[in-house]
Amino acid sequence: MSVATDTFAGFVDHLTEALSSTGTDEDAATASGDEWAARLGFSRFHFDRMIRSVAGEPPAAFRRRILLERAAYRMITTSAPLIDIAVEAGYGSHEAFTRAFTKVYTVPPATWRKRPGHIQIEAPSDVHFHPPGSLRLPARDEVTAMELMTKMVEHHIWLTGEMIRLAERLTDEQLDEPIAVSVDDDEQTIRSLLSRLVGQMGMWNAAMATRDYDWSVEEHESLSSLRQRLADEGPAYLAHVHEVVDAARLDDTFVDALCEPATVFTYGGMIAHVLTFAAHRRTLVVLAFGKHGVGELGWGDPMLWVAERSSVE
Repeated sequence: MSVATDTFAGFVDHLTEALSSTGTDEDAATASGDEWAARLGFSRFHFDRMIRSVAGEPPAAFRRRILLERAAYRMITTSAPLIDIAVEAGYGSHEAFTRAFTKVYTVPPATWRKRPGHIQIEAPSDVHFHPPGSLRLPARDEVTAMELMTKMVEHHIWLTGEMIRLAERLTDEQLDEPIAVSVDDDEQTIRSLLSRLVGQMGMWNAAMATRDYDWSVEEHESLSSLRQRLADEGPAYLAHVHEVVDAARLDDTFVDALCEPATVFTYGGMIAHVLTFAAHRRTLVVLAFGKHGVGELGWGDPMLWVAERSSVE
């Protein structure tokens, strides 16, 4: 990145920290332009020039806009007096705040509070206040629907592996304890659900390769067997998904000879089927884990997984 881009990122980081430290932190509002420049190690002239070159607006205007967006949010989510919200936004009087707010939102604060509209103010950088106390940056890369589907499969494989790892903490009795709510006809346990999560991918790998699937492997399967099968079936299944997604072949069909009678499916339908039933099985597993005091996966939410991956890529 360029010096200007790095400086803008630092400016956004400092502003985010000020906004998120408390819901009413006034540091972001009261710090002067000279103080912001000094924090980042530049003269005011160079600081203003670099921020404007990246954000499309000078830092003072950028900051005022973010604080007005936060003020708009505070008006509809709290009962705080307007004068308090004005001070939080860096205005010394109700009149000054009303003028600034009306200029961008077209109605006075009191009117907007009764009938609020869109909080975000149009800006060249597309950086906006994000409730309750942070900033939303524009996506660095556009994610297509097909890429999202691939990420969902990657998350599914990762989460299944984590569940198998955590299952090692449980006794055989806990692994084989019946689960009252099930997705299949047979009685469900943590062990059987994990086996089916892996087996589902193995079954479709077999179907796409027109070979038989050995169902007997899922009968009271050991955790070591689960680990090994996931290491084999997970990457193979993901490779199939990458292949059809990258070639835009989700509507292409294949014959599942394992069905009686043999049935034609689309690749997209098959992937959606796997993700749908896998989500239910995974939920049953995390609920059963919680019953036994194993809660570090939470709900296994893909939203958090995607966010964590994006932050390190």
